[in-house]
Amino acid sequence: MSYQVLARKWRPSNFSEVAGQGHVLKSLINALDNERLHHAYLFTGTRGVGKTTLARILAKCLNCEKGISSEPCGSCSACEEISEGRFIDLIEVDAASRTKVEDTRELLENVQYSPARGRFKVYIIDEVHMLSNHSFNALLKTLEEPPPHVKFLFATTDPQKLPITILSRCLQFNLKNLSPKIIVEYLKKILAEEVIEFDEEALWQISAAASGSMRDALTLVDQGVSYCQGSIDAVGIVEMLGVPQELQVFALLEAMANKDVNKLLGVVDQISEQTPDYEYTLDSMLSAFHRLAIAQVLPTGVDNRFGDQLKVQELAPKISAEDLQLYYQIGSKGREDLRFAMDMKSAFEMVLLRMLIFSPVFTSDKVDLPIGESEKKKNELDSSIDLSSELKLPSETNRDLSAKPEEQNLVLTDIEITRIESIDNQQYPRASSKEDIKNFNPIKHDLERKNKETGELNHEKWLDLYNKLDVNGIAANVLANTEFKHKRGQNFFLVLSEDQSAVYSEDILPKLSQSLSDYFCEPITVNIEIGKVEKETPAMVFQRLKQEAQEEMIDNFEKDKNVQELLRHFSAKLAKESISPIKE
Repeated sequence: MSYQVLARKWRPSNFSEVAGQGHVLKSLINALDNERLHHAYLFTGTRGVGKTTLARILAKCLNCEKGISSEPCGSCSACEEISEGRFIDLIEVDAASRTKVEDTRELLENVQYSPARGRFKVYIIDEVHMLSNHSFNALLKTLEEPPPHVKFLFATTDPQKLPITILSRCLQFNLKNLSPKIIVEYLKKILAEEVIEFDEEALWQISAAASGSMRDALTLVDQGVSYCQGSIDAVGIVEMLGVPQELQVFALLEAMANKDVNKLLGVVDQISEQTPDYEYTLDSMLSAFHRLAIAQVLPTGVDNRFGDQLKVQELAPKISAEDLQLYYQIGSKGREDLRFAMDMKSAFEMVLLRMLIFSPVFTSDKVDLPIGESEKKKNELDSSIDLSSELKLPSETNRDLSAKPEEQNLVLTDIEITRIESIDNQQYPRASSKEDIKNFNPIKHDLERKNKETGELNHEKWLDLYNKLDVNGIAANVLANTEFKHKRGQNFFLVLSEDQSAVYSEDILPKLSQSLSDYFCEPITVNIEIGKVEKETPAMVFQRLKQEAQEEMIDNFEKDKNVQELLRHFSAKLAKESISPIKE
């Protein structure tokens, strides 16, 4: 007798044998037991999750000779013929090979006739999204009002391609990807029945490679049994799949937790000997980072669906939460590097090194490099100076603004005098002697410099002064729309444009006054009246300059030889409003 592959041999024959999909099974079982049957069912999901299998079981439930039931007998002629694929009233069609409208019309010609043997004539159309639009149109009327003896069962991996008119006429069941834990438990049961020895670690590797598909998992088991000569061995499965062992992935994580570069690169070398899939290795690490992050925030939230619960709980305290987030982000971006890399191993190593090197803990633990004699002497000289005796100017909050600048004297040490000598000559001119430096008052000098720059304030100088003030938010908006009138002593008088009066309130005056006081190093009081401005405000200047820049850009664009050639050749017109800087 010829060998039958496991995926076909162990295809479920009733609902109780189906792995997972409890949300779909509950609906179908209740509908069958209560005989509330719809005329069209749509099963969606990725490959190998049980779409066609559920459709065949449902056909068996509908036509079992012992009656409609969620538990078909499996022994009557109808059940046996459906299981063997030779039941005359079960019409199974692959839509991918029959996409033409003529095929659909031929299929529907016999819908009106009663079933030859069964209770219902059942049409199973697999990959129904492959039908053409004309085929869907031909199917619509029959699908909406079929004869009472007809049931339509559709299966598809891409429901988005189905017309909404088809979807609205079907009961839709979305099948989920099977978790690794469900796949492993199901494989254990099958291998026990087949009397095949196995390593549980190998089954976890197979379930991860199957990516939620039970059929893929069973196919890999078939391949693994052949590769390992009658058993499922962990080492053999790793060699066959080209993926790293779970222990090796956690060895990488352990090396990263310890910031051990030698061990990290050594593990990568071990993995490379098995010709692995580095993208899969990185995905495994990203999955582990995710589970480690959950374990740090909620230790009880990590289950054993991947068979690594204990390892995750042991490793979670060894890596900081900040490093985990950094590793995950760099790893996610690194997947793109692997796709285009010529040397996959080098690209993978670079991703891992990037994770470590960018870690704050790693960079702070660098080994000191040898330094020259000159550097040593410089360090010795620096250490002989008391670095705590830095020159400290009065802070903005502690400064007595009511005191005159010449009264705010500073007592300077010899070290501070030496440091003042290195101040930029443009801001603080170098004194000719230490005696001059001792009499030097930085605050007084700064105030004299600013008064010299502003001189007798007028509106033009106010426009320049506005850009130097430390102000933001609504306060900045108010100042940007003011015109300078005059200054009397320590009082500034400004006029705010009438169209900006809605955003103004007297509550912001202290903030404006403080900003000017900070700049001039003396108490300033701002007075604002609302009225009509006669000169350009800072906001108007900004808009004018922006408009001039836009016009200049458009003018340069129009003068471009290539643009002129295109306009001439195609008799085109330039949409000036669409021209904008590239950065915008």
